[in-house]
Amino acid sequence: MQTDASRPPFWIPNETITIHDLSNKEFLDRFARAGRVGLSTGPTLPDRVIARAQRHLNLRGQWGTWTHAFIFEGTRVDGNHWVVESDLVCHEKHLQLGVQENRLDRYYNEKLYPSLAVLDFGLSQEQTLNLVRESLDLVARRTRYSLRELVGIFLAMKNPVLRKKENLLAQDESFFCSAFVAHLFHKVGLRVVPGLTAKNTAPDDLARSPLPHTTYLLQRTTAPTRVTAVGKAIAAKVTAKVRQIRRATTLKSKRS
Repeated sequence: MQTDASRPPFWIPNETITIHDLSNKEFLDRFARAGRVGLSTGPTLPDRVIARAQRHLNLRGQWGTWTHAFIFEGTRVDGNHWVVESDLVCHEKHLQLGVQENRLDRYYNEKLYPSLAVLDFGLSQEQTLNLVRESLDLVARRTRYSLRELVGIFLAMKNPVLRKKENLLAQDESFFCSAFVAHLFHKVGLRVVPGLTAKNTAPDDLARSPLPHTTYLLQRTTAPTRVTAVGKAIAAKVTAKVRQIRRATTLKSKRS
């Protein structure tokens, strides 16, 4: 457990500092540090599907703010800052699916990432090293991205009872983005969202974590919608899976 003495003297619990006049690069260069959590949102179809699903997490039914979460790894010998994340990244003729390392400069694109946030939980040096070490272990083990678990959390967000339990569709060696972040915090002894299991933790849950933290928020107007073929395929697969589970649940209830 981290003590107050281990926190920087300027660290203020649960403070939000909003930035409007920086580019993505300037913002990340200023606030990205190893062990901090990154949040992003964008205009693609998968972003819209995830944002819409999170409308069940607030009383007004507003769409979620954040659709992706990742961990800042820090600057390496190549002089670049790297992140660790569980994501679906489409390169030319190649789809990278699962826990992976990427250079921070992928988030410099202001059309794809019009809003960003950096969450500083004031981790100690030991906690930061352990968190990064655990994240790299999952990279080495080729841990998969879990569309199945994403469907499970979509179902749980509509049912408060399910939210307090394990993800109905949980599977080994597999995480979606915010579950990956929550899992790493659990590994270093911190429940980033007390009362929720890692695999029922959504990106907006991380942003609203009751753990003392400072949020650095880059806010600007959302960019025009950009729907890719990969995005359409992912959204269609998730939607089809949700409908399949709902039909199976309804049929089971009728039989019983």
